Amino acid sequence: MSTSDDGFRRRVQRRTVALLCFAQVLGGLAMGSSLALGAILGEQLSGAESLAGLPTTVLTLGAAAAGLPLAALAQRSGRRPALATGFLIATAGAAVVASAVDLGWFPLLLLGMAGIGSGTAVSLQSRFAATDLATPRTRGRDLSLVVWTTMVGAVAGPAVLPLGADLASLLHVDELAGPFIIGAAGTAAAAAVLWIGLRPDPLHVAADRAPAAAVSKPSLAQGFETIRRHAGARNAVVSVVSAHAVMVAVMALTPVHMSHGGASLTVVGLSISAHVAGMYALAPVMGILTDRLGRVPTVLIGQALLLAGCVTGFALNESQAGLVVALVLLGLGWSAATVAGSTMLTDSVDVAMRPRVQGISDTSMSLAGAIAGATAGVVVGLFGYPVLVLAAGAVSVAAAAYLVVDRAR
Repeated sequence: MSTSDDGFRRRVQRRTVALLCFAQVLGGLAMGSSLALGAILGEQLSGAESLAGLPTTVLTLGAAAAGLPLAALAQRSGRRPALATGFLIATAGAAVVASAVDLGWFPLLLLGMAGIGSGTAVSLQSRFAATDLATPRTRGRDLSLVVWTTMVGAVAGPAVLPLGADLASLLHVDELAGPFIIGAAGTAAAAAVLWIGLRPDPLHVAADRAPAAAVSKPSLAQGFETIRRHAGARNAVVSVVSAHAVMVAVMALTPVHMSHGGASLTVVGLSISAHVAGMYALAPVMGILTDRLGRVPTVLIGQALLLAGCVTGFALNESQAGLVVALVLLGLGWSAATVAGSTMLTDSVDVAMRPRVQGISDTSMSLAGAIAGATAGVVVGLFGYPVLVLAAGAVSVAAAAYLVVDRAR
């Protein structure tokens, strides 16, 4: 690559990362509101406490359902149409949720939450878009910056609830519909930012610089075969999927366990805030570790932190402060394993195959999270919270062992 080509690539990469980060903030308004209000709306519109968690589950399944189609669209046409389309679907979903809240229709709420899940799929794929033109030396850092800005949306979403109530009053709709109206505006703006600004498309630029033999339109089956045949891709998918499953399983039931132990809603809320901070606040640090220490060592650090969180949750399951520490460790472990594992996945496959493989990884993550969240409730109901965290810790140990053994073969 000539000096002029290298300079062009760096300029496009800087612009791409900045646009992706900005879009993450805008799109996060809908995601944050959905997570903050999902259970409340589920119980309110269904009239059954047992269905309170269903909207959030449907949102996760919506993300899983959108992952592969959006990856296929990126494969055919580039990152720009794929990411913008995903945000537009989320816009429609947020608008449907706002209507469902105002009308009091529970099935319509679920339909809208599934649409909002497309925004989660975009957030996952955005971190990969940040690596299309990154060099191996800075790939982890660039990916982690996009992950980090997700925190802004996660914090801003709940923060706009009072503003949403004011907007709802002006529009004469239910006050809980207001935040989703703001969320719809945010995702629409994110779609516009990416559609207008993401030119040239980073995936197209990367493909233009790839060897001619690598440029193709691989099928979904070829994507699965690539993961099976390449150790780096296998290890990456196992790393991110296992980390996500462990994190969701423990995070989903810890607030319930704390509440049953006498914790106030304020303490429970602060514990989740600390957990989210652990997931996102130090993502750039995890990116730097990924680039300097290496992909595999950083994944192993992540799995060790996840295990430490589970052990802490087991040993201090009757201590509110101990459970908060466990949630923070859990968030940090997820961050390290996800940033390093996602970077490893990008390293392991050529440009033409990346969107397919990345889509498979993202869909697997979302499905693993949905299954883990549902299974966690059953485990706690039958055996108790300590058994849940021990089982989750065992998954982290198994994932780390698989990585070490598979890399050594």
